[in-house]
Amino acid sequence: MISFPAVVIHGLAQARLAVAPGRPVCLLSAMGAAKFAGCLWWKGIVDAVRTTDVQDILDCGDAPGRAMAALRIGQMRLVLDLACPAFAAVVAAGAMLGAEVGSECPAALDLGVRGAARKLDAWLAGRDRPA
Repeated sequence: MISFPAVVIHGLAQARLAVAPGRPVCLLSAMGAAKFAGCLWWKGIVDAVRTTDVQDILDCGDAPGRAMAALRIGQMRLVLDLACPAFAAVVAAGAMLGAEVGSECPAALDLGVRGAARKLDAWLAGRDRPA
């Protein structure tokens, strides 16, 4: 699904922090963020910091309607709960658009956790990630 190290962000300031080292990074929304913040919020954050070395994934939790809305605005990577009854339909819709819909988030450094910012450079460099 992704080729860059993932970092969970909870807002624009953390997105800017994640891209500041200038290393490739995948911005990952908080769990279920599409349900409480929406896909346009996510798009705004990602668009504000996007470079060629930034990928992003929006976590839609168990909300297929939010996932479909995200696909409609051009979101190319989503996570949706596998137990969601509409999972296969969302995957099929995503495939028609060239988008990736997965059921699991990648291992990520969560910038919402106290002290995580100090670990960011090592995480992005691959020194602090699980094998």
